[in-house]
Amino acid sequence: MSAHLQFSGGFANAPIEAAYAFRAAMTVMARPGQIRSIAGARPPEPLSQAAGTLLLTLCDPDTRVFLAGAADTDAVRQWLTFHTGAPIVEASSADFAVGAWADLQRNSNYRIGTPEYPDRSATLIIEFETLAQNGAILTGPGIRDRSELSLPDVAVFQDNSALYPLGCDFFFTCRDKVAALPRSTQITAGS
Repeated sequence: MSAHLQFSGGFANAPIEAAYAFRAAMTVMARPGQIRSIAGARPPEPLSQAAGTLLLTLCDPDTRVFLAGAADTDAVRQWLTFHTGAPIVEASSADFAVGAWADLQRNSNYRIGTPEYPDRSATLIIEFETLAQNGAILTGPGIRDRSELSLPDVAVFQDNSALYPLGCDFFFTCRDKVAALPRSTQITAGS
């Protein structure tokens, strides 16, 4: 891999783009089911622009990242390390895990926090082919009446929600779009 590819793909104007990206990330986490645009990063394939932008915004040298399946490439490792300094780790010690749903589910031993420190859990960034506001019905904090979001396996998310205040949080990414599902959200299957 050339040095140019390794060192390119970060924010062009880091303070401004990171601020916009952070706001988008926090907005979707506060409003489960809402889909927002998020951009700025140009990560190597197979990462989407949204996943890359989240990683550049939320990771630093103290943030441990697990790359699952196709996302675990030399190009992605070098890009992430150069731009954030985040160490690449196993799933069981990750703060963030990134990959396709099937790849992330093969390593389902993510940290869910402890009763004393529920915030010490993993956040999964799941890459989707499509992201839509239909399917599973979401209720709970940040949702006025109800919201809908396309989820790959409703039962897994229901089981995670039942662990509250423990459990994982989720970002869903597709191209330049992001949505989120915090562990406090209640999920029922859509019709």
